[in-house]
Amino acid sequence: MRVTPCQAALAGAIGLNLLLLYCAWRGPGGSAPSCRPPRGVPGVTVLLRDFEDFENDLAGTARSFASLPVPVLVVAETAPYPPVPLPEGVGLLPLRPAIDRPPPLAHPELHVRTRHVALVPDGTRAVPGLLERMRDALEEGAGDTRLVAAPVGTTPLRCLELRLEPRAWTARYGPGTPGVCRAVEGTAVLLLRTRDLFALPFPLARPAPTALFVQAAFRGWGLRLMPAAFPAARRPPVSPHGRWKAENLAENRRRRLMRDLGIKREVLADGRERWYGCGKETARCFGTVHARTPQYLLAGRWTPPCCLRALRETARHVTATLESAGVRYWLEGGSLLGAARLGDIIPWDYDVDLGIYREDLGKCRWLAAAAAGEPVEDTEGFLWEKATEGDFYRVHYSRSNRLHVDLWPFYPRGGVMTKDTWVGHPQDVEFPESFLRPRVPMPFAGFTAMAPNNARAFLELKFGP
Repeated sequence: MRVTPCQAALAGAIGLNLLLLYCAWRGPGGSAPSCRPPRGVPGVTVLLRDFEDFENDLAGTARSFASLPVPVLVVAETAPYPPVPLPEGVGLLPLRPAIDRPPPLAHPELHVRTRHVALVPDGTRAVPGLLERMRDALEEGAGDTRLVAAPVGTTPLRCLELRLEPRAWTARYGPGTPGVCRAVEGTAVLLLRTRDLFALPFPLARPAPTALFVQAAFRGWGLRLMPAAFPAARRPPVSPHGRWKAENLAENRRRRLMRDLGIKREVLADGRERWYGCGKETARCFGTVHARTPQYLLAGRWTPPCCLRALRETARHVTATLESAGVRYWLEGGSLLGAARLGDIIPWDYDVDLGIYREDLGKCRWLAAAAAGEPVEDTEGFLWEKATEGDFYRVHYSRSNRLHVDLWPFYPRGGVMTKDTWVGHPQDVEFPESFLRPRVPMPFAGFTAMAPNNARAFLELKFGP
């Protein structure tokens, strides 16, 4: 009987499904070999992940740990260049896919067969029995203990608390205690269960310690410190060019990691901040807003903190410019609501609204230039332009970053403030000019802005009781 290509393909698919069912049934508890990689082999696999291709101690570190003996894997996107003479038995695990590479290498977890794994920094020297003691400390620890850290060198590790605020895109570090430790400061060997490592979404991201600490804190994992230390290798000082290159690579890796982890700001234990989001020279962190609902809200998050920082800076600059030019302005809509509730921008808002007297437009040279139809960049890099949607104005954080303050020109008519452009917002309504006679100062976004004299009544007129 002649078999058609369609029949052959169908038969192959049925056979593959039968094989998968057989694997699931017999392994790992059946007597037949499991189709999954074994996870029950005692021992610790050493992963060498954090090293540079230049001026490294990779060969010495690999040789030291391979002498214990334990399995040692050098994990990198590609083979180190210039080539490193690795000791016999030390494997190389390239992570970057290649067209001529067998498929299993795309799955690093298939190459770790021990129950535990240790991430060892470059320049560390092995101590017989210390990995096993770390493993025992992990297995004897409290229920939430999933990581064990041991220092490298003579400098002790500093225990840190790490609190994640996913909705605010923020990671906060603070002084920790041995019982409440989520991260460490200092060079460390990190040991954890293999199944825990490869259950993480970014198991081998760099820098490895930060990647592990953040992902572990998100899951509520505890970290235990070991008093015993691994020696650090004696190495010649890194050249100035090598130091510069390493610092730049480390900064780029950290930025890429924070982007992948959804973190825009780190608040360090000493109060300093690291920012990873948008700035003056970049585009803003979110795209076009549809139906007045930004994408980050649908993802359960608030406005990225870098965007709120840019909005605060833009609002401060615009109000100061208007005041110095004699332009009468006031907080409008959701910005006034944020000022009344919080003294700040509402955490999920994406612009700032100000009302202005239309007759004052000519007093501000930037507004006058924008009204003439030409976007104009002021001396501090803020871009003033007339909006394409109607008779109002926008001041952008920069030409690249379009976070903005909207300026709505109102004019009095029979004691009522009105304007020529209405955008359909429920709160976009006329109001008595008496709310502006006089205007009053109100704390907003770290400075003092002008506002209607009865904010509550004004807001109830706009938004309802």
